Amino acid sequence: MSTTYAEEQAPATAQRKAVTMKAFVMHGIGKVGLMEKPIPEVGPNDALIRTTAALICTSDVHTVGGAIGERQDLTLGHEAVGVIEKLGSAVEGLSLGQRVTVGAITPCWRCENCQRGFSSQCRQALGGWKFANTKDGNLAEYFHVNDAEANLAPIPDEIPDEMAVYTCDMMSTGLMAAENAAIPVGGTVAVFGEGPIGLMATAGAKLLGAGHVIAVDNRWERLDFARYYGADDTLDFSKLDPVREILKATGGKGVDSAIEAVGSPETFSNCVKATRPGGTISNAGYHGHGDIVPIPRVEWGVGMADKTIRTGLCPGGRERMERLLRLLQKKRINPAPLTTHRFPFAEVEEAFRMMSTKEGGILKPLIVF
Repeated sequence: MSTTYAEEQAPATAQRKAVTMKAFVMHGIGKVGLMEKPIPEVGPNDALIRTTAALICTSDVHTVGGAIGERQDLTLGHEAVGVIEKLGSAVEGLSLGQRVTVGAITPCWRCENCQRGFSSQCRQALGGWKFANTKDGNLAEYFHVNDAEANLAPIPDEIPDEMAVYTCDMMSTGLMAAENAAIPVGGTVAVFGEGPIGLMATAGAKLLGAGHVIAVDNRWERLDFARYYGADDTLDFSKLDPVREILKATGGKGVDSAIEAVGSPETFSNCVKATRPGGTISNAGYHGHGDIVPIPRVEWGVGMADKTIRTGLCPGGRERMERLLRLLQKKRINPAPLTTHRFPFAEVEEAFRMMSTKEGGILKPLIVF
C-alpha cells in the first residue's frame, strides 16, 4: 500500500514532539532567543510540568544583563504554573493532569539550611533559587521540578492560571517583605518602589494591620496601583524628598517599618534614614549592580540605633503556596491588575524586550502557552 510523504513522516514527527520542546533562553550576556531543547527527564522524587501560564520578572532582565555571571543557553523564568505531565515513582499525594503552582524557589527540604528554617538558602546562599540560576527555568513548554511533593501545590478549580501564577514569586516575595518588616498592628510603613513586588508588599502591609502605609515611587500609574492595594499616602520622589516627607508625616519620628523593593543603594539608604529607632528595614529588592550597599552612618545611629535590617529570598514550598492560594480564594488580594500585557509564548522575546525597557507602562507580561 502506498503512503504519502506526510504519512511517512508522521511517526518521526510524533517522536520529535515527544522528546523536544521550545524554550526561551539566555544564549549569553545580553543575548536571548527561542531554541529547541530536550524535554527534561524526571527522577523518583521529581515532576515534569506542562506549562500553561508564566510571567517574566525583572530578575530575568538582571540575569541576562550579567548579574549572576555568564550563562550559556540557560532557560529563563521562575514564575510558571501548569499541568503535571509526569511524576517520579516515589511522589505521593499528586496525580497526572493536576493543575499546580510551584514557588520561584524549590528547596530540597533536607539539607542543614532547610532544616534550620532557611529553605531559600538551600545548601548555600540563595541555593533555593534553582530556576534560571543553577538549572533551566520554566519559560518553556515543559519544566522540571525537584522534590515535587514539597514544592508543588494543586490549584483550586475556581482560581484561573493567570491568577495562580502570581503565587510563584510576586505574592510570595511581596508578602515576605511585609512579614519581615515586623509591622506592629496600627504601625507606620513606608514602601520604597511600587513595582509588582512593592505593590504586593503594600497589600501585605495592609493585611498585617498597618495603620498608615506610605508608598514611594516616581510613576503616577504605579502610585495609583499603590492606592488600589492599600497605600494611604503616595510620594513621588522625583518631585519631593521622600525621607523629609515621611518624617513630616510621622511627626519627625520616622516609620516603624520600611520596605526596600527596588534593589537600589539610594533607596536602601533612604529606608534606613526614614525608619525610627527600634524599627525594621526589610529588603526584598534585587541589588544586581555594584559591590557595596551603603548604610548611612548617622541615621544608623553610628551602628547603635537598634534598627534591624532583614533580608530574604521569597519562601517556597507547598504549604506557603497553599496559603497564598487561599488568599486568592477568599479574595483578600487580587493580583490580576498587575498583568498589563499578554503575549502568546511565540512572542515571548518581544515581552522580554518590553520588560527590559519598561515600555508602555508594563508591569507584568503574562505569557500564555
